[in-house]
Amino acid sequence: MEYNTTRGPLILPEYGRNVQNMIAHAMEIENRTERNRAAQAIIEVMGQLNPHLRDVEDYRHKLWTHLFVMSNFELDVDSPYEKPKQEVLNEKPKQMVYPSSKIRYGHYGKYTQSILEAAKEVAEPLEKEYLKSTMANFMKKQFLAYNNDTVENHVIAQQLKELSKGELILENPDELVNTNTLLKTMGIGQNQNKRFNKQKNNKNNRNNKKKFIKK
Repeated sequence: MEYNTTRGPLILPEYGRNVQNMIAHAMEIENRTERNRAAQAIIEVMGQLNPHLRDVEDYRHKLWTHLFVMSNFELDVDSPYEKPKQEVLNEKPKQMVYPSSKIRYGHYGKYTQSILEAAKEVAEPLEKEYLKSTMANFMKKQFLAYNNDTVENHVIAQQLKELSKGELILENPDELVNTNTLLKTMGIGQNQNKRFNKQKNNKNNRNNKKKFIKK
């Protein structure tokens, strides 16, 4: 009996041991024409074993790359694509640079904050009035989407003024769109919102009780 511990490692386990053995056999074929025919047959088998690759753009290119990977880049056949280089495939991706800018209120997001900070560049009074009204209602909707709770209009007015650095001031915050109207546009009814808040409060109470017991 042969155990897996005595066999060589599976380079790409999703293709199984048989495909890897087929590749090893193809590498031993001396006649190049026969070796190319064997490689084509192996590619067809690999495609049948992984039909999900058909949804991947240029999936046959991917299959050929996997073929060379499983042969440790030693299989000498005529590929319709450029033979991949081992050092390129093993190259580590460059470290991503994450944005370092700070967001004052996470539920409004970076772009809302950027738009409000650029309000000073709007000189036309009517345009600034439209920006103020539109952004205030948008902020209220974002607040409700994040907190799923009620919010006082004067809070939105205060944060609008703060983020716009005093450029956008709501003289009458009560003119903002009604909370229930916004919740309906978001597909959240008033009763549903109350149930959500009750569940959230119960969950917070349970968490606080657990913390108290641990102490």
